[in-house]
Amino acid sequence: MTIVEMNLKGKALSIETGKIAKQADGSVIVRYGDTVIIATAVAKKEARADIDFFPLTVDYQERTYAAGKIPGGFFKREGRPTEKETLTSRLIDRPIRPLFPDGFYCETQGIVSALSFGEENIADILGIIGVSAALSISDIPFEGPVGAVRVGISKGSFIVNPDLQEIEECEFSMVVAGTEKAVMMVEGGGQEIIESVLLEALEIAHNEIKTVIELQKELVSKIGKAKRVVVAPELDEKLMSAVSNYALEKIKAAIVIPDKMLRQETLDKVSQDLKDALNSDSETDISKDISFYFHKLEKDLVRNMIIEQGIRADGRKPDDIRAISADLGLLPRTHGSALFQRGETQALAVATLGTSSDEQRIDSLEGEQKKSFMLHYNFPPYSVGEVKFLRSAGRREIGHGMLAERAIKAVLPTREEFPYTIRIVSEIMESNGSSSMASVCGGILALMDAGVPIKAPVAGIAMGLIKEGDKTVVLSDILGLEDHLGDMDFKVTGTAEGITAFQMDTKISDVTRAIMGDALEQARSGRLHILEKMKEVLESPREDLSEFAPRIFTMKIRQDKIRDVIGTGGKVIRGIVEETGVKIDIDDTGLISIASIDQESAKRAIAIVEGIIAEAQLNKIYNGKVKRIMDFGAFVEILPGTEGLLHISQISEERVANVTDVLKEGDVLDVKVIEIDKMGRIRLSRKEAIRDQGAVA
Repeated sequence: MTIVEMNLKGKALSIETGKIAKQADGSVIVRYGDTVIIATAVAKKEARADIDFFPLTVDYQERTYAAGKIPGGFFKREGRPTEKETLTSRLIDRPIRPLFPDGFYCETQGIVSALSFGEENIADILGIIGVSAALSISDIPFEGPVGAVRVGISKGSFIVNPDLQEIEECEFSMVVAGTEKAVMMVEGGGQEIIESVLLEALEIAHNEIKTVIELQKELVSKIGKAKRVVVAPELDEKLMSAVSNYALEKIKAAIVIPDKMLRQETLDKVSQDLKDALNSDSETDISKDISFYFHKLEKDLVRNMIIEQGIRADGRKPDDIRAISADLGLLPRTHGSALFQRGETQALAVATLGTSSDEQRIDSLEGEQKKSFMLHYNFPPYSVGEVKFLRSAGRREIGHGMLAERAIKAVLPTREEFPYTIRIVSEIMESNGSSSMASVCGGILALMDAGVPIKAPVAGIAMGLIKEGDKTVVLSDILGLEDHLGDMDFKVTGTAEGITAFQMDTKISDVTRAIMGDALEQARSGRLHILEKMKEVLESPREDLSEFAPRIFTMKIRQDKIRDVIGTGGKVIRGIVEETGVKIDIDDTGLISIASIDQESAKRAIAIVEGIIAEAQLNKIYNGKVKRIMDFGAFVEILPGTEGLLHISQISEERVANVTDVLKEGDVLDVKVIEIDKMGRIRLSRKEAIRDQGAVA
């Protein structure tokens, strides 16, 4: 067994190998505090002959025993991946994927399992480090290592790898991963921050990443295996020349067609004609090779046109934004809706308002949590003109939805200001680049259409990069083609004041701070442009909620009164619901939410609750009901659940021999509170109530 370790915030970060999972090509145990993960890497020995891409799969999984828990449900075992597991799998995959050599087509799998879960808030970070270390010590060709770190920003200070308690105090946090040379991946969000602060955080993160990489390099020097030899595909100059001679001018003409579908149809026809022409001169089918050189030529032409001429496939300049339009209130029975269109990307966003009982309950290793805001993103195949089976949301959809959710969450009102559960669904109707950013813009407009008092509008923009040698061009509002053929994809969302979410992935390892600074500034200009276009449609939230949205009224009661409102077995609260038709939720702090589409019903329910929690006041006259007759007087209920003693001497100005001569159970009469003793016992007087009322009359 081999172990390497370093100090991180006063705790040992260790990587060990050689004890567990020894049949994997590479396996490591990574420990930090009470958090322990195992990461493995395995690649098949033979490449798949039928593919021309790298088949990599990365999975992160959490076992509930890691936090000393037993899974809920009937089967008592972990089921399909949770949202967190899916997002973490993507987080690990993204910085790893670009670092495999061209021509390596062996199926490769990385698996991370959280074995012990502490308060360090670092299992995902350890997952990235673990897979990188497992690949680095194996014979799998991998151009790493990769390090990772979480950076939080709290009151102007930077916190490296904040724990669960510290992360609660952070206004902004992000996960950053990269190689020794450059940052490869960023994912994060929070309250608004300016671009210069984000750049500073990235620099701090990269310095920390380098120390983690040194730890992995130490492990590799002790136990690393010789890497498999990967022979990069040799360029067939003759075939490349034939493809170029036949298709060069046709591709040049096709790539400048502005319409995506027409452009793709034209390119597909050129490709098919090329295959028909060149295959006729060959004894074997060389369609796969022809496709490779065709797409290489297409990529070179698109990139060269941008680098040399500053012209993009749809004719735009690098910093141009496509045409933007939006329609509101398309769906009459929804609480808020917006159709946001930017170029050939179109998102239908729908906002729904609910009560606290509609919150999402999440049972995770961190403990049970509740979510009162959700954004769900759907990407049907027709949005790109394809036919596919409809299945549940995949990794991409979950990831894009979370990015948009993180972007908008920063501007939502507090629970006290707006006691609603909010759900946005973004249905992508057309897609040609950055549907997640269209979801942000459409989602904000849908919220404003629903009357949600957001703090400020948020817009999102997807940026790209083309880098050839010393020449670099940053692209605003990228097309799907530019995303596919470019060197970097980064998405920035924010208000006019600052960034609320940021996501970046690169395919190259020489993106400098200067390039990032230029890109962020160009993104800011684009974001402000989009915000202005959104304001033309709707400048601020509507004053009134939809007539179909529930009206929620809140009231605060003392915690010792919660039991009175709920009643034995929920009898009291059920009675209120049955009588008024409202929906009532009470939390442990005594906050009551009463929801109803009918405002009068809600007011009636509030009055009932106020009656239940009301306390008797000295010298106040109440209209009470006789509950019990005793020899010495009667007990009268003056408030729900509150009784006082009406002594026989206080029933009338005249002497009363027997209480039953004057009163019977069920009688309603006015009584005055004449005493409340230290134990809370109440004495009542009917004769003083009559006297006071006579005086007033």
